[in-house]
Amino acid sequence: MNKLITLFFILLLTTAIVAQDRLTGRQFATRSEVIAQHGMVASSQPLCTQVGLDILKAGGSAIDAAIATNACLGLMEPTGNGIGGDIFAIVWDAQSQKLHGLNGSGRSPKSLSLEYFKEAGLSKIPAHGPLPVSVPGAVDGWFELHKKFGKLPMSQILQPTIDYANNGFPVSELIAYYWGRSVPFLSKYPGFKETYTINGKAPKKGEVFKNPDLANTLSILAKDGRDAFYKGSIAKTIAAYMKAQGGFITYDDLATHTSTWIDPVSTNYRGYDVWELPPNGQGIAALQILNIMENYDVRTMGFGSADYMHYFTEAKKLVFEDRAKYYADMDFADVPVRELISKSYAKTHASKISPDRAARRIDEPKLKDGDTIYLTVSDKDGNMISLIQSNYRGMGSGMTPTGLGFILQDRGELFSLEPGHRNVYEPGKRPFHTIIPAFITKDGKPFVSFGLMGGGMQPQGHAQIVINLVDFDMNLQEAGDAPRMLHTGSSQPTGEQMNDGGILFLESGFSREVIRDMMKKGHNIDHRVGGFGGYQAIMWDDKNKTYYGASESRKDGQAAGY
Repeated sequence: MNKLITLFFILLLTTAIVAQDRLTGRQFATRSEVIAQHGMVASSQPLCTQVGLDILKAGGSAIDAAIATNACLGLMEPTGNGIGGDIFAIVWDAQSQKLHGLNGSGRSPKSLSLEYFKEAGLSKIPAHGPLPVSVPGAVDGWFELHKKFGKLPMSQILQPTIDYANNGFPVSELIAYYWGRSVPFLSKYPGFKETYTINGKAPKKGEVFKNPDLANTLSILAKDGRDAFYKGSIAKTIAAYMKAQGGFITYDDLATHTSTWIDPVSTNYRGYDVWELPPNGQGIAALQILNIMENYDVRTMGFGSADYMHYFTEAKKLVFEDRAKYYADMDFADVPVRELISKSYAKTHASKISPDRAARRIDEPKLKDGDTIYLTVSDKDGNMISLIQSNYRGMGSGMTPTGLGFILQDRGELFSLEPGHRNVYEPGKRPFHTIIPAFITKDGKPFVSFGLMGGGMQPQGHAQIVINLVDFDMNLQEAGDAPRMLHTGSSQPTGEQMNDGGILFLESGFSREVIRDMMKKGHNIDHRVGGFGGYQAIMWDDKNKTYYGASESRKDGQAAGY
């Protein structure tokens, strides 16, 4: 009898633990967090994480290590980034005890007009070729970050990647997969096959790949600085190549490029200040989603519940209508950021959500009176950097300037061609951007530096990470490993409109009962492999004076500290 009672209580306890796991998502954690005292690097490629860690150990700042890691990722993960793309960063400066934001995105060609697209009969900007190419801002972003926060010389920072580019590195599994998908349709562009294939084929997992042209380009930057890229021989090569391909980026476009230091903006979510950069990026969408979700008792709903998933998806739909209408280059358009991220506006949005029915379309929003890599680094002095960099659409436009070892981005695809739209194409304008770094502070102190790459997944992912940490009490690793939702089909800054409610994609891990409940509410549910982003994060433990690092299983990455 006693054995039966004991077995009953064990079963009861096990059931309670499983129920708790379903609320928190803890059963999905792939590994424990990494904990270290002096510094931490988290990136999507283990060798690049080690490059950044070596820079920290050599006395470099978190910003030095981030630049070194980013340079390495441009070589080893060209499927997501490179010096032909753009960069954004949020930096916690331990000395001033404040956050600094950098917008390192480039602008459209000054010689290309909206009329050109009309005369060519185009209703949208192509994804590849010369037309979507905007000025690459990454290199200038590196040097701006280094000038403000760097300690080691750029020659030392870039040398590890130069060595890897000359001597070769083994291609990791997921990167090899995406590389193989890009080669068939980008090989038609001059320079691509010569730079990114081995005997005309994409490198396989474990195959050693070299890029001596990129090594030479980085060596020039290490010696001559950023002007070599924007005003020297590199700029002249880019301009000549683009002209030969019928493109519009000129030497003058490169020579006049500048990055912009900006103030991050924030909202307080249940006592935690969540920081993003203002448009032309989409970071404030995450803040808007969190503001709406703060109106609901998310903790009681539980992780993976139909109520939580429904309200989150409906909040995303509302916010993405704002994103489609308002987000644009603030030098060209009036973007009412403060109103968009206000609590009162969030309450208005929340009042539109039906608890029982998914919205098929959203009325035009009205205000009162308006592929990618992510890495994060922290150092022994308390500095932290949240950095994201991308070419867009994987490897980019296909435009691969002769002998330089990198491909140019295709961010210009994200302009609208609709006259009067805030994000309409204009010469010298920054396009709408998807890549966003994030940061959380608590009581004025650094808490978490994090990001989650992946196009329109990014603000959805940012909000889910914050909710996992704050509402569901997950640790840093659990918050990234828990299954995610991805809603697609919303209206877009390029002009497309949602009329059918879009599709909610779910990772494995959500129960069949919950999926049925969501379908009863009118959600279009589907499943997919991939596309749910790639998360890296570092958390500061102020009590024990240690860093926690996390890198999820959806990428090839690694968090490491010392």
